[in-house]
Amino acid sequence: MYCQHVLGVGHFFRALEICRAMKGHDVVLITGGAPVESILPENVREIRLPPLMMDRNFSGIYSHDRDKSVEQAKSERRDFFYRCFIEERPDILIVELYPFGRKAFRFELDPVLKGICNGTLPPCRVVCSLRDILVEKDDVESYEKRVIKTLNQYFDALLVHSDPDFLRLDTTFSRMDEITVPVHYTGFVASMPDRGKTLSELWPLPAGSDASCQRIIVSVGGGNVGRELLIAVVNTIALINRSEGFRNRKKIFVKLFSGHFMDDETFSFLKQFESEFVQVSRFTSDFLNLMSLSDLSISMAGYNTCMNILASGVPAIVWPFDQNREQRLRATLLSYRHPIKVLSDDDLAPEKFSVIIQEILDTSNKGRVKINLSGAVNSARLIVLPSIYS
Repeated sequence: MYCQHVLGVGHFFRALEICRAMKGHDVVLITGGAPVESILPENVREIRLPPLMMDRNFSGIYSHDRDKSVEQAKSERRDFFYRCFIEERPDILIVELYPFGRKAFRFELDPVLKGICNGTLPPCRVVCSLRDILVEKDDVESYEKRVIKTLNQYFDALLVHSDPDFLRLDTTFSRMDEITVPVHYTGFVASMPDRGKTLSELWPLPAGSDASCQRIIVSVGGGNVGRELLIAVVNTIALINRSEGFRNRKKIFVKLFSGHFMDDETFSFLKQFESEFVQVSRFTSDFLNLMSLSDLSISMAGYNTCMNILASGVPAIVWPFDQNREQRLRATLLSYRHPIKVLSDDDLAPEKFSVIIQEILDTSNKGRVKINLSGAVNSARLIVLPSIYS
């Protein structure tokens, strides 16, 4: 399975969740972004290509290894990936996102796809693994034409990680009728919380605290975006704690996670707001379990985070990444089915934000929505069925 994350780590963890579901199979996970520390299942081996990432404006690729230029990294990656394919001789190659995205990585993907197609590489099935929503393009006609050509020529099947009763690919891709390879909806790829974990185990209160304390979990995924939301949260919580109007309310306990790649300056700033009721960390392996025990989640609206919200049933406030339509579209659609408040930039002002937080805490209850969240298991089941390729 080939996966290239370029800004955050959502693509990596979605791919890993699918790999985890492939029990009984030898899985090689080839990654090309900045290293992400994670616990791999016994049947999964990760092979890391020289890491390439994109800046937060998606204006260009840079080498994560300062000792290598972009061109050096590209050359090494292209040769290494090609040799890796020959050595591993996979039965199935799963390519995450491409050709619907990651055009900048054609330099290493196309040689392998062409080699499989023309017989110079060992034969195998080729599957595209695709999330629910595509980002908008400047030249839609040219983009969709290129996608169709590459998909139909080199791929054997397309797996769309969405629930078709909720969100179909044709919402953001207009030429579905020109796709000639089989298309299968898997449901959303989501991890599920461990319901055996308890509040006292994962989120103990400070000594002498009222047991009715309300817990808020704050996150921005694993990338280096979302700084504005995190700063707005710590400033708003500080306002709430000193406001006369909140003196008689329940105490609020905040766990804030900045993500793997948040810059050190922002992280240091956030740490200044720590107290016995505000904890700031970069990452936790218990994130989903903590979310399931929370009274409110405040986050951005990436694919994985939204699936965590649905899996845990927690009421949520989300501030979508506005570089493209993906997060706002997903969050808005989900808000019709789940207690999710979608923020605008103006809502981040502490005076306004504090009222929104209070309203959600006072009125929202946990719940479950009827959306298929079994995408990982379904993907693992589908790819080994000969019938999905015809």
